[in-house]
Amino acid sequence: MYWFLVIIAFLLAGIKSGKSKKYQKVSVIIPAYNEEGTVAKVVNVIKAVSFVDEIIVVNDGSTDNTEKEAINAGAIVINHETNKGKGEALYTGYKEVNCDIIAFIDADIYNLTSKKVESMIMPILLGKAEITKTKFSRASGRVTELTAKPLLNFFFPEISFEQPLSGQFAARKEILKKINFEKDYGVDVGIVIDADVLGISIMEVDIGEIEHDMSPLSDLNMMANEVVRTIISRANKYGRVVMIDEIGYFIRMSIVGLSLITLGLFTVFFVKMIPLAVGVIISTAGLIISIYYIIKVIVKSIVMFRKTPGKNLFRSFIKIHFPMIISIIVLLLMISTFIGAAHFENGVLSIEPNSRNLIIYADNSPSDNSISVRGPFTVDVAVENESNQIRMPYEAMMTLGVKLNDTIQIGDARYVVNDSRGGEGYIIRLPLDARKQLGLETGYVIQNSRLNEVFNQAIVTQSKMNKNVTSVEKFSISSKDRHSSSFEVFVNNVSVSNSSGVFRDNSSYSISVGGENIGTLTSPKNTSLSYGDSQIKIIFKDSNYTSNKFFVKENQGSFLNFVL
Repeated sequence: MYWFLVIIAFLLAGIKSGKSKKYQKVSVIIPAYNEEGTVAKVVNVIKAVSFVDEIIVVNDGSTDNTEKEAINAGAIVINHETNKGKGEALYTGYKEVNCDIIAFIDADIYNLTSKKVESMIMPILLGKAEITKTKFSRASGRVTELTAKPLLNFFFPEISFEQPLSGQFAARKEILKKINFEKDYGVDVGIVIDADVLGISIMEVDIGEIEHDMSPLSDLNMMANEVVRTIISRANKYGRVVMIDEIGYFIRMSIVGLSLITLGLFTVFFVKMIPLAVGVIISTAGLIISIYYIIKVIVKSIVMFRKTPGKNLFRSFIKIHFPMIISIIVLLLMISTFIGAAHFENGVLSIEPNSRNLIIYADNSPSDNSISVRGPFTVDVAVENESNQIRMPYEAMMTLGVKLNDTIQIGDARYVVNDSRGGEGYIIRLPLDARKQLGLETGYVIQNSRLNEVFNQAIVTQSKMNKNVTSVEKFSISSKDRHSSSFEVFVNNVSVSNSSGVFRDNSSYSISVGGENIGTLTSPKNTSLSYGDSQIKIIFKDSNYTSNKFFVKENQGSFLNFVL
């Protein structure tokens, strides 16, 4: 029984190994016009490529020995009685061959190698691409840089080959049935454009350096004309002229309408000197214009897509429509801001937009970030069992000049500062008594610029610990900034803290240790004080800072209290 199973296994293995991929016949077509000096060498190089089955030289009305040299080298020669152009020569060869893969190679390449030919054809044999085109390790030609690339970038921006006019191609023959062969030098760029628009996979292959005769200026002029004609013809055929011209006009008018809507809304909400009716009229006119032209853009875009069988237009579409898309996004963001600021109560719709505040420190003011965005902040109820805490985001703390675990006195009540809960954003949670004292309702929105005004006269107690010394500052929050004084505190010649704040003129400020008054400041000047064996020095520094921190006066307590 076992021997039977072994035989079956060998038979199955033999059947599997006997299967092979379908053989792919490869033909190479060489268009040649008066190339007796190089055509034989090119044919011999191609003959050395093992998977090339036939070589056809299309003699395009040559008047020299091109035909004889090609035949002697072993190529099949097809003759044109007169010179018809490169495109016509390629098409003649394409019609005559019966193969799976065709490669088109120029007859005037001096340094062609078998490796260069193989690198052109191998990606197609391996199924990596349906068309390959070559690029060379030299600067692109004058026609490429001055005509082909600018026009392609304008009409077909998705095509970004380094050398769209390389001249050397390979492709599956069945794919080439979809391509329209130009009769002249436009054939190369025509194949590239058709392949792109039809969604055919095309790969640019680097074959290294090549050497061939430089064309005279008269030939370059003719080549440039033919390349331009081909690109313009394809642009018109595939709707790109409409996209640039007609659709472009509609897009510009759509942007005008969208901009008028934005302008009208801006004047309604932010420009008091312009009457409300004017802003409404501007927005209404913009709405009519934008709707009309956006509809036209959509209709023309649909027509353009229908003219492009492969629908391979995404990059071009985005590039042309991008300004209009951005304008729509800007308008939608503005409208969403207004919707977010809308309140409906007792049959009345109220829209009060509140913006974030951009903070930029242009001087050396003490801050954690030289630039930041803060607010607006929304008032909400305190978390359950936190009637003695105020939760606020870090940005609100920066504006008020407070830190975590500081104490804020509002009226007769004291609250500990805590940070916002995760994911809550710009929410300030206040206990009921604090909201009543500050005159705030749940859902009230506070702009960052008004935060100090809301907490005006609230007294903050702030502790700092350094070198086993705790310094406690006491200040009130002011609605307006004033020029502040900066100072550094030393205890026994060791720096323990740096701070800044506003000292009012003609006022006294108490300094204490453990709650015991040890001295008084009447102006921001260097001061030395003693407490037992300890020496306390307050050294003031020159500064141009402003602050909303107003140190409490002597009758309100000690502005500095030390725990030694």
